[in-house]
Amino acid sequence: MPFTPGMEAVGEVIALGPGVTDRKVGEVVGYAGGPMGSYTEEQILPANKVVPVPPSISPSIAASVMLKGMTAQFLLHRCFKVEPGHTILVQAAAGGVGSLLCQWANALGATVIGTVSTKEKAAQARDDGCHHVIIYKEEDFVARVNEITSGNGVDVVYDSVGKDTFQGSLACLKTRGYMVSFGQSSGTPDPFPLSVLAPKSLFLTRPSLMQYTATRDELLETAGEVFASIASGVLQVRVNHTYPLSQAAQAHADLESRKTSGSVVLLP
Repeated sequence: MPFTPGMEAVGEVIALGPGVTDRKVGEVVGYAGGPMGSYTEEQILPANKVVPVPPSISPSIAASVMLKGMTAQFLLHRCFKVEPGHTILVQAAAGGVGSLLCQWANALGATVIGTVSTKEKAAQARDDGCHHVIIYKEEDFVARVNEITSGNGVDVVYDSVGKDTFQGSLACLKTRGYMVSFGQSSGTPDPFPLSVLAPKSLFLTRPSLMQYTATRDELLETAGEVFASIASGVLQVRVNHTYPLSQAAQAHADLESRKTSGSVVLLP
């Protein structure tokens, strides 16, 4: 302490620092990734870290999608460029990023395979554009992917689960496939020799949003594509829970006990 959590927010500009000319008081802006400290009523931010939020998108929707949406954008368009004809595997397909990956990849013309933990999440994944949904607690996802792809494997795996799925994800890839490990909700994957990649000449990357929005132009382009995809209906964002900022601790308790789904927004 003192410590203020939170890494994304949307709000109204109430004052400008010296020399700031590309923003104006009253404008609605958002940011994601840093600096930390968004659990607050007012926040001082570097002007080059914020992006304008279009009037067509509500602040609540924008706040819920900044980090997850920009992550989905760079994963699908730049980390590995998903195109019509590709087959992809999304681990945790009903999660925050997973849901957006499925919707966006489907719109891009890919065949989408997703893994989930429950029948309820399977229904959501299908709604989000998953062509094949695997409930990994009921069946071996590696064997199922092999069956779905007729033994060929997938072009790319988007894996935010980490330790529990890492080796299986590698096994699902086709020759020269891409393993995109962008999270570790189950823990950090175990170390492994690089020679494991050799039999199929696999690619492996561990990307972070910060390196893909390092320049002002990259940040504006990434956020702009997210907002455009929401406006066009390509992305449906679920804000299923809102809490007053004063109840942030309760929001975290509900997250930890899996009482929430979709996005959770704190309202000052």
